[in-house]
Amino acid sequence: MELVDLKSFEENFLNALNLFNNQKWYEAHDAFEDIWNTLDGDERQIIQGILQVSVSQFHLSKGNHNGATILLGEGLGRIKNRTNIDLGIDLETLCKCLEKLLIKLQHREELNENDKPYLVVKVKNDF
Repeated sequence: MELVDLKSFEENFLNALNLFNNQKWYEAHDAFEDIWNTLDGDERQIIQGILQVSVSQFHLSKGNHNGATILLGEGLGRIKNRTNIDLGIDLETLCKCLEKLLIKLQHREELNENDKPYLVVKVKNDF
């Protein structure tokens, strides 16, 4: 990836992360979709999983419990076998959160603010 492309990718990725973490699910979906279109392989699958999680949360916010549960399960499935891929976010923590949320959805348990998924940026050690 060229330096200009990399800078643009990083800006778009940070924007998508911020939208996701601010629970702007529809906007996060659109932002991640733009990134998804530029990738292939495992990275593409991870971003597609995050896209599906965004849409699941949008469905949940609109009361579509079944749609939310299905998309959350599909998104988790795309991400959980790829946690070794470094996209700069903590995929293992994300998967643990998504697994807990999926169980709550499947058992129709009451959800609270702490159940909402959040993308944690990994700190890089450059020394």
